[in-house]
Amino acid sequence: MSTPETPKVGVAAVLGGVQPASTALSQFSLRDRVALVTGAGRGIGLEMAFALAEAGAIVYCLDLPPSADADFLKVQKYITSMPSDRPGQPSKSRMEYVNGDVTDQKAMWKLAQDIAEKEGRLDVCIANAGILAGEECLDYDGEEFKKLIDVNVNGVLFTAQAAGRQMARLGIPGSIIMTASMSGSIANQGQHWVAYNTSKSAVLQMARSMACELGEKKIRVNSISPGYIYTQMTKNFLDHKSELMKKWSAQNPLGRLGRPDELRGVTVWLASDASTFCTGSDIIVDGGHRAW
Repeated sequence: MSTPETPKVGVAAVLGGVQPASTALSQFSLRDRVALVTGAGRGIGLEMAFALAEAGAIVYCLDLPPSADADFLKVQKYITSMPSDRPGQPSKSRMEYVNGDVTDQKAMWKLAQDIAEKEGRLDVCIANAGILAGEECLDYDGEEFKKLIDVNVNGVLFTAQAAGRQMARLGIPGSIIMTASMSGSIANQGQHWVAYNTSKSAVLQMARSMACELGEKKIRVNSISPGYIYTQMTKNFLDHKSELMKKWSAQNPLGRLGRPDELRGVTVWLASDASTFCTGSDIIVDGGHRAW
């Protein structure tokens, strides 16, 4: 039986006559940490990457387009101009755009290795890249089904493998976060998303399984399940379907869609030392959709 180490933080530190090593807020700091985020060129991925960088991390932002767009460059510039939390020293936080395909296993492994060798570490990985497509289940084209599964399931696995291999090699107690969805636990009313829902259900079980395997290496694996979030991906069809926007909004107690920035807090929490006993968990951020 293994007992937890006496902490140098919190009440136990004070009662033991020890100056707490960190405050509650400082436990969320990602200063000097290195992260890899996929699907980070826009939307939820960009928001997550930005949050990690704001918390102090060096963030490698992978996406499929060969170069970053104007929105990414604006966010990247903001991070470089951010004041340092170290008086007299420049901020080390930065966001690096990397072109890559999450469905290429060997390329993902090499990318993570290159990052780890360049920076000397890899602490955080967010396997976020994904696509959404719909078709009636009896007519769903087999090749289209495979394409979605390749990105949403294989791509998540290859990303997590790539980062986990480097964390294990370097002995880093890292954090791997997978973007799942409430659609992995429910069927979305009125939506023909058999492939998407199947893929997100697979991600939930993948996170649990990898958490159990990697626990002995002190690597944590968790998933985040967003509800309906107004992103560039959903905007493309919601802006032309006002009734669907109203319907989705009415399906949660808060009566609205979520925003990408509302995933920032849980992302930094899972990536940081504030969540060191959290692994194999799915964090639901759906405005209460599943409460009904």
